[in-house]
Amino acid sequence: MCAQCNQQSFGFHPLGRREIVARFDGGPITSDAGGLLLREAERLTEIIGQFAACFTDHRNPDRIEHTVEELVAQRVYALALGYEDLNDHDDLRHDPLLAVLAGKKDPLGQTRGRERDRGKSLAGKSTLNRLELTPVGANAESRYKKVTVDRSAVQRLFTDVFLQSHKRPPKRIVLDLDATDDSIHGHQSGRFFHGYYKNYCYLPLYIFCGGHLLCARLRPSNIDASAGSVKELERIVGQIRERWPRVQIVIRGDSGFCREAIMAWCEAKGVDFVLGLAKNERLIAEVEKELEQAKCQYLDTQQAARLFKDFHYQTRTSWSRSRRVIGKAEHLAKGANPRFVVTSLSAEAFDAQTLYEQEYCARGEMENRIKEQQLCLFADRTSAATMRANELRLWFSSVAYTLMNALRRLGLKKTSMAKARCDTIRLKLLKIGAQVRVTFRKVWVSLAESCPYRSVFQQVHENLRQIPNNVIGLRPIPMRC
Repeated sequence: MCAQCNQQSFGFHPLGRREIVARFDGGPITSDAGGLLLREAERLTEIIGQFAACFTDHRNPDRIEHTVEELVAQRVYALALGYEDLNDHDDLRHDPLLAVLAGKKDPLGQTRGRERDRGKSLAGKSTLNRLELTPVGANAESRYKKVTVDRSAVQRLFTDVFLQSHKRPPKRIVLDLDATDDSIHGHQSGRFFHGYYKNYCYLPLYIFCGGHLLCARLRPSNIDASAGSVKELERIVGQIRERWPRVQIVIRGDSGFCREAIMAWCEAKGVDFVLGLAKNERLIAEVEKELEQAKCQYLDTQQAARLFKDFHYQTRTSWSRSRRVIGKAEHLAKGANPRFVVTSLSAEAFDAQTLYEQEYCARGEMENRIKEQQLCLFADRTSAATMRANELRLWFSSVAYTLMNALRRLGLKKTSMAKARCDTIRLKLLKIGAQVRVTFRKVWVSLAESCPYRSVFQQVHENLRQIPNNVIGLRPIPMRC
């Protein structure tokens, strides 16, 4: 039997003697019922609420149906649930569960002012687009785009959320810096060809502390990878020390951040650093003996061999002082593989091998977090015409990542998914089919009984519900908008 369909039903290959017929007649059903877990994480952290506070709404309140808080929440939750494009929201407007997440009092949209909007509780792509495209200097007299954003407040937000996540100040934190390519395929402003990545791209700067995102700054690609790092570190370290004056701070990055300006700033501010150091003839000569020994060990064992040397080094012109350098003399099947790092940490605190293998190499975890944001939360969807709009898109993605990380940190602890990536969390815990029924007193969400991860869902829910409001560390820091 061939599959047939009409406007009401879809016929499929039969199951024995039984016909298989599908219809879009299930009523208000969502495929994202697990998003309720994200809503619980938001209840505890107020991440989206603090982000929304960075916006100023110049619209006439008597003529709007979607508040800024609802628009921001709709955009962030949709990204977390896998809807990367604004065009998706013309269909998502009908989803009652997303309306619940966004805080809509009428999840079914039955009381909308215009008849053509009834049944569509959420904003469409055109309304959401105004958040991104509001020009500089917009005010109540502007014609269409009147929602402005305090960009400095957004930059401070991520560090504030990091500070709020700790009940007590840690003794030591490590700030990882890295830059990556964000490929662009149109003629966006700030478009340049990057020789290393071999395409047209932006070069965003990221700063993480473990899984916490502290900085996501969009930059053109015709600059040094470290450009603007000192300014961002000045702001972030200042915020941290305002709350935690005694915490030890270590800066960590690859050789793209081994710059005199960064190291001199760290030394002046009492901040330690561990940075990759690009090899040259003088550095290789320093570990020549160790390289020869590593080669002999490799020839004897046919196994990779590595030795370390601890010494002081100063460039001829670019460095202002001599600094401690760790040289790794390694020999592999492909040949010698010398590597170097420069650090302010003392030999008494970390011997050469420990500093390289445990301190420096741990920075690779940050690259996983960048991949997570770009691949799972669409930080690379920078297709707007202006850098200003594209940076706001990057921030929406960053807030979605921050919320997902909060769910992982608070809800997924002690579960089989405690270290799962964001797309795995979305697939297994958030993408759950459910029927939504709205009554006068309740919103009933009937989850699919066949959900294979219902036991994990239950455990995550219990973890979140056991935490009272506003006791995740200190209370939210007032936004300085």
